[in-house]
Amino acid sequence: MRKPFEDGDLCFGRHPVLDLLRADPKRCLKLYLARSAEESFRRRILAMAKGSGIPVQQVEMSFLDRLAPLSVHQGVVARVAPVALLDFWKFVEGIPPLPEPVLVVLLDHVKDPQNLGAIVRTAEACCAAGLLLPKRRAALPTGSVVKASAGAVFRIPIVSIVNVTRAIDDLRELGFFSVGLDTVGEKSLFVEPLPERLLLVIGEESGLSRLAKEHCDEIRRIPMRGKGESLNASVAASIGMYEWFRARESIS
Repeated sequence: MRKPFEDGDLCFGRHPVLDLLRADPKRCLKLYLARSAEESFRRRILAMAKGSGIPVQQVEMSFLDRLAPLSVHQGVVARVAPVALLDFWKFVEGIPPLPEPVLVVLLDHVKDPQNLGAIVRTAEACCAAGLLLPKRRAALPTGSVVKASAGAVFRIPIVSIVNVTRAIDDLRELGFFSVGLDTVGEKSLFVEPLPERLLLVIGEESGLSRLAKEHCDEIRRIPMRGKGESLNASVAASIGMYEWFRARESIS
C-alpha cells in the first residue's frame, strides 16, 4: 500500500482545496483529482489549476483513499508546500543589480527530497540569492525537505519555474552566465574562476537533460579519480556552490 504523505503535506476536501487555490495557490504543488468527480467541480478545479500553473493528476478514487486514509477527501487532494513558492519574476525584481556578484541555483528535475533539502541548506550557507525549481517531474519543498534542509527553506527564496530552459535564457538576458555541472563537460570546474553573476545548473546523478545542456553557456565537470562515475546531486551542487563562494570570500 502507498505510504501516506507526512502530516501537513496534504489538503483535502472540496471547500478546503478551493479555498487554497483562491487564497494561496503558490503553496499548492500538485492536485490529485478523482476521475469520477462531479463534472462541474472537475471543470472548476482544472480551470483554477491551469490558471495558476499547478499540475493535476487524474486518478481513481481508490488512489485517493490510500493517499489520504481516514479523511473525507471528496475526490480531491492537494499536495501542499510548508512555504509558498516565489514567482520567478517577483524573485527577479529582488536580485541585486549589476555588477553585484550573485549566485542562483537551478535544479534540472532533481527528484530526491533528501538531495533537495541538502542543496537548499548549502545554498543558504553560500549566500545564494535563490533556488529555482520546476514544478513538474521534480522534488518539491514538502515536510521531508524542510527537515533535510534544517529549516533553510524558510530563509532562502524557493522559486517556482515552468520551464528550465526558459529560466536559463531569461537570466542570461539579466546578465547571468549559466554553468551546468555534468560528467560530459570538457572543462574542469576548477580550471578558471566561476562568473560573478552565476546561474549554477544541477541535474540528477544521470546528468543534465539534453535541453538544459544545450541552453547552458558552459558545461563543466567535477574531476574524479575514484571508480565512481558520478556524484550525488547534492554533493555536486555543494562543490559547485562552494567554488563560487570561496572566490568571493577570498576577495572580501
